[in-house]
Amino acid sequence: MIPVNEPVVGAREMEYVEECLKTGWISSAGRFISEFEKTWANYCGVEYGIAVSNGTLALQIALRVIELEPGDEVIMPSFTIISCALGVLYNDAIPVLVDCDPVTWCIDVSQIEEKITDRTRAIMPVHIYGHPVDMDRVHELAKTYDLSVIEDAAEAHGAEYLTNRGREDESWVRAGSLGDLSTFSFYANKLITTGEGGMVLTDDPSLADHLRNLRNLSYRADRRFWHTELGYNFRMTNMQAAVGVGQVERIEEIVERKRWMGTSYAERLSGIAGLKLPAEQPWARHVYWMYAIELEQDTGLDATQFAQKLQERDVQTRPFFVGMHDQPVLRDRGLFEGEEYPVTDRISRQGLYLPSGMALTESQLDQVCESVREVLV
Repeated sequence: MIPVNEPVVGAREMEYVEECLKTGWISSAGRFISEFEKTWANYCGVEYGIAVSNGTLALQIALRVIELEPGDEVIMPSFTIISCALGVLYNDAIPVLVDCDPVTWCIDVSQIEEKITDRTRAIMPVHIYGHPVDMDRVHELAKTYDLSVIEDAAEAHGAEYLTNRGREDESWVRAGSLGDLSTFSFYANKLITTGEGGMVLTDDPSLADHLRNLRNLSYRADRRFWHTELGYNFRMTNMQAAVGVGQVERIEEIVERKRWMGTSYAERLSGIAGLKLPAEQPWARHVYWMYAIELEQDTGLDATQFAQKLQERDVQTRPFFVGMHDQPVLRDRGLFEGEEYPVTDRISRQGLYLPSGMALTESQLDQVCESVREVLV
């Protein structure tokens, strides 16, 4: 069976973890925490990084520091993982949904403005499967309506975006540098992994200080066990950070490998009738976190049926996200009553992603593509 994802942990990561074990720095203090935060923030072009336990909590704590009040609204895509909605709900705010762009599968920026109300406090763009959101329009809206931008870059490590297009200050910048606060996941299937883990990035020193304090039970600097704010235990361990430091040392190699996968899949799968391949807009540099494909409905197959046929050929896949508007746990809370998101519905039904892990070999990739061709041609 060709796995959909398999992480690669190298000798340097093992060396750093061994150092943690030998020195006893195995919990949430130690040199690798600050080193991981600094190196990842620097790579993304941001001043401060605050490491936390996972990407879901990174979203939650990022939303906490913009001081949402009960009933405030955060605009986000319906087509995303439930972590985004959880971060909003755990801050007593309301997720407001927007359908996805049919080309990039990211939030449809042309539909955001119509969802803004006098209770809107933030926009949460999510870079889906490694392709950036068209952020220029997001920033225009945020400036016009005085909104925060919480950038979810969990799936877009190393992806790049051409900002300020057509202006003298046009430039390529990395995902993670495009929000007032930006968040990452370092789960085992991400380009950079710490097993579990996440990080919030910001250029604002006061927000960074607040985030560091909140993740560590809100201990006061002047009196450790005296609390004037409710905090969280969202700390990352030094051993996790040690793995992250080793991974970041070869981020360029990882991104290059992912882009090779994207190009190789496209070369082998292009021209197959009924198959839509991931786009790369001219203003984006995709990192193909997962190589995602969408089946045209006239193939007579949905993603579940297609996945089963690939499984029979020893190819593991994963389905696309199910829209937030379709989640029973959210509908049971009275959310999204009568709302429709047709693009999300279609791609949730017709989309899946192919094996895309760092351990994928060229011969395995060839086998995956041959299996896809057998099913569809």
